[in-house]
Amino acid sequence: MDKLRILLVEDEPDLAQVLVDYLVRDGFDASVEGNGAEALARIERAPPDLLLLDLMLPDLDGLSILREVRKFSELPVIMVTARVDEIDRLIGLELGADDYICKPYSPREVVARVKTVLRRLPRRTASEAPNPATRPSLIEIDADTWQVRIQGQRLELTPKEFKLLQALADKPGRVFSRSHLLDLIYEDNLDVSERAVDSHMKNLRKKLSNALPEREIIRSVYGVGFVFEGREDDSPPPARPTPGGA
Repeated sequence: MDKLRILLVEDEPDLAQVLVDYLVRDGFDASVEGNGAEALARIERAPPDLLLLDLMLPDLDGLSILREVRKFSELPVIMVTARVDEIDRLIGLELGADDYICKPYSPREVVARVKTVLRRLPRRTASEAPNPATRPSLIEIDADTWQVRIQGQRLELTPKEFKLLQALADKPGRVFSRSHLLDLIYEDNLDVSERAVDSHMKNLRKKLSNALPEREIIRSVYGVGFVFEGREDDSPPPARPTPGGA
């Protein structure tokens, strides 16, 4: 079985080497790129299975790299940063970062986060697959290929947007609270506020609206959360809030 390839974009050679050694020891094929622009070119040529991306880099910063990567790839990205203010965190989340880890960090913690993010990728068995009767034909969601199609046209989503859409579409008519959705897309109880859900949801709903301007696929329920209404019929089912509220 081929090893999963991890690219670490980090301009501190000693720190990078320690982390690479830990990743290799845990069975990954890990490599380092210290320059932002060169890292982006490398990702375009041969995308890794996961990107560990430092925020502060020479020539091209981590958020700029993430912004460019999301134009052509949905590969998992973990941001590594010493800047922990809320604005930077939300900007990264809106662009599609899957996780954050702050310096100084333990290499063991980074390896654990890498494994956790990779485990989040959908690998459903037949028994875990949603009931076809509840899957709307208007929107096709393929958990195996990580693809979404609307009326046959592919919709480009970030990993977090995909997970939100998948969770909502699996249970049309059910209202999901923000806290529930936060648990679904951040399974490690990370220090991320419910505002992150709003950021991802705003981008997801905009993409859905651009694809189907005449339909409201995901409706916001004031004070509660969000409900999926993108079925073929025009009469949405009654909303059923999840226990616990927003």
